[in-house]
Amino acid sequence: MKIEDLARRLRARVVSAVELAQESLRRIHAEQPHLNAFITITDELALTQARQADEDFAKGIDRGPLQGIPYALKDLFRTRGVRTTGGTKIYADHVPDYDCAVYEKLRAAGAVLMGKTGLHELAYGVTSNNPHYGAVRNPHDPSRIPGGSSGGSGAAVAAGMVSFAMGSDTGGSIRIPAAYCGCVGFKPTYGVVSRYGTMPLGGSLDHMGPMTQTARDSALVMRAIGGFDLRDGSSVVGALNWESGRDSLKGLRVGVPENFYGARVCPEVADAFSQALKRAEAAGAGLIPVRAPDPEAINVIGRIILMSEASALMERYEDRRADFGADVLALLDQGRLLAAADYINAQRLRTKMRGEWDAVWSQADVIFTPTAPILAPLIGQTEVEWQANNKETEGEDVRLATTRFVRAINVLGLPAVSIPLKKSGLPAGLQIIGRGFDDARVLAVAGLMEG
Repeated sequence: MKIEDLARRLRARVVSAVELAQESLRRIHAEQPHLNAFITITDELALTQARQADEDFAKGIDRGPLQGIPYALKDLFRTRGVRTTGGTKIYADHVPDYDCAVYEKLRAAGAVLMGKTGLHELAYGVTSNNPHYGAVRNPHDPSRIPGGSSGGSGAAVAAGMVSFAMGSDTGGSIRIPAAYCGCVGFKPTYGVVSRYGTMPLGGSLDHMGPMTQTARDSALVMRAIGGFDLRDGSSVVGALNWESGRDSLKGLRVGVPENFYGARVCPEVADAFSQALKRAEAAGAGLIPVRAPDPEAINVIGRIILMSEASALMERYEDRRADFGADVLALLDQGRLLAAADYINAQRLRTKMRGEWDAVWSQADVIFTPTAPILAPLIGQTEVEWQANNKETEGEDVRLATTRFVRAINVLGLPAVSIPLKKSGLPAGLQIIGRGFDDARVLAVAGLMEG
């Protein structure tokens, strides 16, 4: 059930926070053997926080729409006294003695923590097929990946275990599982949500954001977790105005890239995306052809930056190579081979590309693309096959295919949301991208496209 609906029921005393927590825990324990969405389930803590929410309601204390709402945290958000593993054996016994900023804010908002969700090891991958804690499975087809790295959060929301879950997004890790699992995943502008107390992967690329059932729910969560934090050097703004003032798509300029984003897209995604464009146009939006400035180059820049930053971060564990999964270890080793000049040049080009993308916003208010060009691959699948012009098939790495349309947006630091495309069968996602700090408009457009 949507956050808004549950909030009304709680305030009307139709249901209690304890009853919501009990139902959420029941669903979690029932689905966990099939989906493996959680690494840690916090039964006792959840009921304690739910009782506190009910006591506050009884005293007339209203902490906002998240009060009493069950949620989950990706297991890289540090929580005092609750194990936080980062999905890796390296931190298997790590119990923090402090809370991350996001958890502090969600506690203050009265939300009720159900547990810590599974992820790709170190948040460094797209499958959530974790060698240490087991594969997270897609609720729509357990033989398929939920996407990653926030796969457990996407699965938990899509399966109705929690009303929302927090994820992190370094190269698409919120939007990809949202697309593959069929929920909403929002990556805010870089710096709008504090990273303090979260386990980093690529510090200049990491974004924290919510996964929810609706775009409106994402806006409600963002109101609680956004804002300036002195402890986070990347935190750059105070509270944004989450009232966009937009109640229709009429007059909206929707940029539709002429290049890159239409290539190598599976027929099911291409058809659903085409139908979404038609719905937007029928609702009064103008479809504006735009040329995206060199997304392939930005993807290369993003990979160089991420490999360099992640390898530098994990250098202190070089003597524990056997404790890493094979895929993550390979990426860390590749990062160590990059020269400092490569990293510096990538950051220099990043600044240049941001300037070139600024020109796009003189033509369009938002940009629509598919979130991922493919549907959720099978667990263990390593390649996607495409038919080339000569009618022969050519393979593409699943990781590169999955991140092809989303990675650039982390490099640019722009707000972007993935919402489900309307189609039968496996889910697919519509990505809506906005200019920096235009987060409210992105979510408002997403809400209108859902309707």
